[in-house]
Amino acid sequence: MNAPFQPSIGASNAAVAQPESQQRERIVVVGLGYVGLPVAVALAERLSPGGTDVIGFDISKHRIDTLRGGHDFTREIDDERLAACGLDVTDNAEALSGATAFIVTVPTPITAERRPDLTPLRKACETIGSRLQKGGLVVFESTVFPGATEEYCGPLLAEHSGLTQGEDFALGYSPERINPGDTVHRLETITKIIAAENDDALARMRSFYGAIVDVGLHEAPSIKVAEAAKVIENTQRDLNIALMNEIALIFDRMDIRTSDVLAAAGTKWNFLPFTPGLVGGHCIGVDPYYLTAAAERLDYRPEVILAGRRINDSMGEAVAQKAVKLLASQGIALATARVGVLGLTFKEDVPDIRNSKVPDIIAELREYGVEPMVADPLASSQETEHEYGIALTPCDDLTQLDALILAVNHAEYVADSAALIGRVKHGGVLVDVKSALNREDVPDGVTYWSL
Repeated sequence: MNAPFQPSIGASNAAVAQPESQQRERIVVVGLGYVGLPVAVALAERLSPGGTDVIGFDISKHRIDTLRGGHDFTREIDDERLAACGLDVTDNAEALSGATAFIVTVPTPITAERRPDLTPLRKACETIGSRLQKGGLVVFESTVFPGATEEYCGPLLAEHSGLTQGEDFALGYSPERINPGDTVHRLETITKIIAAENDDALARMRSFYGAIVDVGLHEAPSIKVAEAAKVIENTQRDLNIALMNEIALIFDRMDIRTSDVLAAAGTKWNFLPFTPGLVGGHCIGVDPYYLTAAAERLDYRPEVILAGRRINDSMGEAVAQKAVKLLASQGIALATARVGVLGLTFKEDVPDIRNSKVPDIIAELREYGVEPMVADPLASSQETEHEYGIALTPCDDLTQLDALILAVNHAEYVADSAALIGRVKHGGVLVDVKSALNREDVPDGVTYWSL
């Protein structure tokens, strides 16, 4: 772990001093990504007209410049809503001075060794701490292991502010539940968990979160409970997908199509509708490691959770190896094979490439001497080259292919399945990772396989 636990200072349940100035509340949202921007926009829309100042802060000048230009490249907030909300955004840390409440939504990634990386959280605490005033409230939404808010973040804030945790300032936790690209399950329509170290802090959280979440709040009995609830939400999904992935690998060896099996099993009323696939992004593929790291500190080795992680982390290689076997079965030379990969983002219809598992497919293909062409209209070629060393190819260039791997089923790909399938030559291979296509649409002469 990049930053160890700090000793707990035993947060008090005593009332925290109110802001020295009795002026209106001033809320700063720290981090304006997929999580922070929707929160900041909603607060600005619903609280600013009533006299609450809302500011959005991010350390990325590029992010601030694009938001000031009226565009959210994460596609979570449309341009019209962004322009109308009146949110003030800045990359100047001095704007944090005078804030009465902070909402921290910075990322919590993992290291190359799959250990929690608290660097963004530490830097946020340092930035806030030097500007924290008496009566301040600091609420964290970033996913962490149970205990991190009070035992790691609190002491950092105290160190850099010179204030006493639980007396001069208070901590709160409200786990984010943003699902990128989901137009149905939004901030306003998902029950929000809130927790704080004392009643006054909880009342303040209730006030501003209650104003932006239409379906209501769930008040957890402690910050640790709220932290634990968040980390197991994605761990549960990770394990269910891992089970489906393992089943898919078994059924493939039995020459049974997994989607057919799931369709049959799904007719039972209590069968859970999970499907196999690549598990990437900054939540499901990351959060379980925060829980396992905390468990290992307590001398407990989590077997089931880590087994699920191993399976899901191996699926990119498995897909590539299957594609190579299918090419070989068709007598296609790997060194000269024309192979295309459609999709590089971590999930469909979002531009986010963080922790995508598609690069695992590409890396494994390269191990076999295959240099695929990769296309994704939503991803930034500059970012993919910087993060993965992968240059994007225009989608129109992926034609006359010996093999096509549909890795991410963006809507614009599957909207015209005939055109997509037509990219593959007669005698070629079509790998449909998430069974997004109807196999009946695939003509004779094209070998079709799905996970």
